[in-house]
Amino acid sequence: MNREIIFAGNWKMHKRIGEAIELANGLLRELYGIEECKIIICPPFTALSEVKDVIMDSDILLGAQNMFWEKEGAYTGEISPLMLKDVGCEYVIIGHSERRKYFGEDEQIVNRKIKLALETGLKPIFCLGEKLEERKAGKTLEIVEIQLIGGLKDLSGENMRNVIIAYEPVWAIGTGVNATPQQAEDVQAFIRQKLTELYGKQIAEGVSILYGGSVKPDNIEELMAEKDIDGVLVGGASLRVESFSQIVRKGMAVKIRR
Repeated sequence: MNREIIFAGNWKMHKRIGEAIELANGLLRELYGIEECKIIICPPFTALSEVKDVIMDSDILLGAQNMFWEKEGAYTGEISPLMLKDVGCEYVIIGHSERRKYFGEDEQIVNRKIKLALETGLKPIFCLGEKLEERKAGKTLEIVEIQLIGGLKDLSGENMRNVIIAYEPVWAIGTGVNATPQQAEDVQAFIRQKLTELYGKQIAEGVSILYGGSVKPDNIEELMAEKDIDGVLVGGASLRVESFSQIVRKGMAVKIRR
C-alpha cells in the first residue's frame, strides 16, 4: 500500500512572528511545486495565524505543537483544539518527549489528547520513543509498546486512518546523535507489527510512521531508504529554509527512486 510521505517541521519555542513569516515565505519559495508528499510546519502558537496567511493557497500544511484535552473551560494558559482549528491548523503534535519530560504528560494524557484531536477534526502526530538509559537496558521495544498501546487506547481502525506516528528516540533529540537507519527501521517495523496486531494488516500498512531525532540534510537519504520510514519530524533543521528544503527534496528523491 502506498503510504503518505510526510515531512514535518517542529519549530519548538523559536521564531517570533516576523521571523516565522520570513521562514514560511522562504519555504514557500523553495518548496513550490512539490506535490508528491505532505509538508507540515508547526510554528509556536503566537505565529500560527500569521503563518497560515502566508501558506494559505499553497501545498504547505499547518500544524500546532500541542493542545489541551478539553474543548473549552477554566484552564488558564491552555490552547483548545477548537482554537487550533480556528486559525487553520490541520495537524497537532501530541506526546512529544519534551512534553512528557518537562510537563509530566503520561499515556493517559496523551490518549485523551489524541481522542479529542480526532473528535475535533485534527490529525495527531503521535510521538513516542525511549530514553538513553532504557535503550542501554535493552528496553526500547518494551517502552515503545507501552507508549503505543497507551496512546492509542480505545481508538478504532477508522480513527487510525487519521493518525500519524513519529518514533523519536529521546537520546537523539537535539543531541546531534541520530539513530542509525537500521536502529530506526527496527523500531518502526516493530511499531507496524504492533499496529497489525491491534488493527489488522490493511490499516497498519496505511499508517505513516515518521522518524525524528537530529534529522539533517546529510542523513535524510539513508533514513528515507528504509522500508518503514515514511517521512521525518524535524526539529532544529526545520528552522532554516535551506536545511529543511534540502531534507524534503533529498528525502522525496529517495522515495521516488524506490
